[in-house]
Amino acid sequence: MKTRIKLLSFTAMALVMTLSGCQLENKTMEKKETTVIDAIMSRRSIRQYKDTPVERELLQKIAECGVHAPNAMNKQEWEVRIVDDAAYLNEVTELMKVDMPFFVKSDEPNFRNGFRNATAIIAVACPDEPMGMTLINIGLMGENMCLAAQELGLGTCVMAGPSTFLTNNEKAKPYLDKLGFSEGYKLRYVLGVGYPDETPAAKPRDLSKIKFVD
Repeated sequence: MKTRIKLLSFTAMALVMTLSGCQLENKTMEKKETTVIDAIMSRRSIRQYKDTPVERELLQKIAECGVHAPNAMNKQEWEVRIVDDAAYLNEVTELMKVDMPFFVKSDEPNFRNGFRNATAIIAVACPDEPMGMTLINIGLMGENMCLAAQELGLGTCVMAGPSTFLTNNEKAKPYLDKLGFSEGYKLRYVLGVGYPDETPAAKPRDLSKIKFVD
């Protein structure tokens, strides 16, 4: 009798362990983590965003991923400014409507601002340097930030138009000054960030440009 009870107990325990293992395996399968390659292949430039502010801790995390990019001799000759103030974005947009109307698509449905409708921007600056390594460095930084945002479920769009406007338009000088870049640092690009409200298809890539050298 005791032997039978022990056998039944052992069988029940084995069944519980098997079911637990299945549940754990299912949870693991459901929670498949995004790989770097997944993020690269699925990332798109987003130009329509939900009217939902991005949490500052997420913007901070994206910027931190940016400054962990490779850079020549680890000089880290870049500066990053995050703007999530709607008033700033809207006021610059109004100036752009007058002096840069070809870039501001205010006639598009759901138009919000001249930063491709993003709810936040990350502005990146670096100094001039003879070999151009600082520009390469901030390019690597930008890619890091785009992929980090993708991992966090956010969309991005790299923009040169707003940075050119802020840098060269006299009316925009107060807004450039507010970014507070150091002496000798020039604003190079602006990264729009937000919760995406579109899912654009991938554009074709010319893989013939990749060649092995034997």
